[in-house]
Amino acid sequence: MYFDEGEQIAMLRETLRRFLDKEMPRERARQLDQEATFCKDTFARLCELGVTGLTVPVEYGGAGVDVLSAIVVIEELAQRGTALAGPYIHCAFYGAMNIVENGDEAQRQEFLPRLAKGEILFAYGLSEPDVGGDLASVGVTARRSDDGRHCIINGTKRWCTGARAADYIYTLARTGPKEDRYKNLSLILVPTATPGITIVDIDHLGLRYAATTDVIFEDVQVPIENVVGGADAWNRGWPMLAGRSLDVERLEITAVALGIATAAVNDAWQYAGERRQFGVPISGHQAVRNMLVEARTKLAACRHMLYHAAWLATEGRDCSVQSSMAKLFVADNAVDIVLTCQRVMGAYGCAREYDMERYVRDIVCMPIVGGSSNMQKNNIAGRLRLPTK
Repeated sequence: MYFDEGEQIAMLRETLRRFLDKEMPRERARQLDQEATFCKDTFARLCELGVTGLTVPVEYGGAGVDVLSAIVVIEELAQRGTALAGPYIHCAFYGAMNIVENGDEAQRQEFLPRLAKGEILFAYGLSEPDVGGDLASVGVTARRSDDGRHCIINGTKRWCTGARAADYIYTLARTGPKEDRYKNLSLILVPTATPGITIVDIDHLGLRYAATTDVIFEDVQVPIENVVGGADAWNRGWPMLAGRSLDVERLEITAVALGIATAAVNDAWQYAGERRQFGVPISGHQAVRNMLVEARTKLAACRHMLYHAAWLATEGRDCSVQSSMAKLFVADNAVDIVLTCQRVMGAYGCAREYDMERYVRDIVCMPIVGGSSNMQKNNIAGRLRLPTK
């Protein structure tokens, strides 16, 4: 079980904190959130630290796959908002982790060296207007061209955050008969510059590191080699989607939730020590003290849940149950933590000049994105073989 971070992780955290203080001050983070803009230049400077190589094997130009360290990166970045945490996930996880786990050798050779340097981003094209968690029912279709050299994609994907900034959309498509559930799906790498793609923005509440969009495919044609895993992986997308990559995806979102909750507790703690009412800091009032201590205690429990699951993933051990438990526990409790911290700050917790209002907007999304809390409960019950009859 994971307990001690050690000197290497401590140094990684300190490096990231110094970077954020210099390159992503609070005022800049607020501006990017308001604009829902991807800050390409700052992300490029982050990549110079080598952190995007933490999910890429050494032989492809990375630092070696170290899930735990990569989760630390997300947590630290998320404490300053999602302006960098989001793009980092799109590169190191949506991109590199998926190609490491599911790509064929040609795809690893083509993509991993560039992902290790942070040169390209992937966006997910999974959900659809009528398909949320039931991804086996996707309606976007792909068929082979008559000569077998291309696949042609039609349909609409929804909630494709970062599609405008991404270079590729990691697209789930139905490629076989509709009745062949779980055996009729393929994952396809679709360059965002491909003719036939239309991207439509969706105005949204939080996680505004980039626009969330619909992506419409109209006879979009890509080489058959763009099928994840190669042409032989046609109709074999479900095991890729439901495997180790899904376990790790839960940890990415959980790390964002933990980072936001940590920032909220730190801000509220400082505010309570500085804000004076009736001649004393409000931290001297029992009600406020209780709120802050409860928040920090829940935060400590969240940290243990996340990093135990991340340690299991790094060790190559099964973490499906633990990653679902972490996502469920941390996402739900992080909402309580942040709302408690907002109440500590009173009206100032609703003002845009403070970061707390952004923490609230971001954190309420956490029990929904990356697999809802109810989906995690179903997964835990199923994996632990809880009888249904």
